[in-house]
Amino acid sequence: MSSRGDGIETVGLGIPYEGWLPGRRLRTIGRTITEADITGFINATGMLEVLFTDSEYLAASGMFERRPAPGIMVQAFAEGLLLQYTLQHTGLAFLGGETTVKAPCFAGDTIYVVTEVTSARRTSKPGRGIVVTRNEVVNQHGRIVLEYTATRMVKASDNNGGRGQ
Repeated sequence: MSSRGDGIETVGLGIPYEGWLPGRRLRTIGRTITEADITGFINATGMLEVLFTDSEYLAASGMFERRPAPGIMVQAFAEGLLLQYTLQHTGLAFLGGETTVKAPCFAGDTIYVVTEVTSARRTSKPGRGIVVTRNEVVNQHGRIVLEYTATRMVKASDNNGGRGQ
């Protein structure tokens, strides 16, 4: 429990290192990807590929009936869903990972993330640990559209200094 000195518990704080036990599984809430999300993302990143910007091209190509979302955007949204509830005030660094896009995601799709802790270890510095998760991004039809691993440094709730788990 954390409060700002007024005795009222603050909700939405992240999970400290001790809560990231190997085998633990979590599921996020859902988030619908909109046309505006795709437009904003490709404009902010400069990913001005015709696949994302030209509806006439899409229609003529016959590849997709709806506007696709960039895979990296889907992963960014998945990270946002995880961050909201698991890493607020506890996440210290994203250290790396590996991503595989399994299926396209489109404007109008709703995604959520299922994450599983695959490993956790203390660092040599007090008050932190390294956590590795396997994350599946799932659409509204139950199809996995993206998988990725993430290695993160997170705060511990104690200052064990790397001793023990």
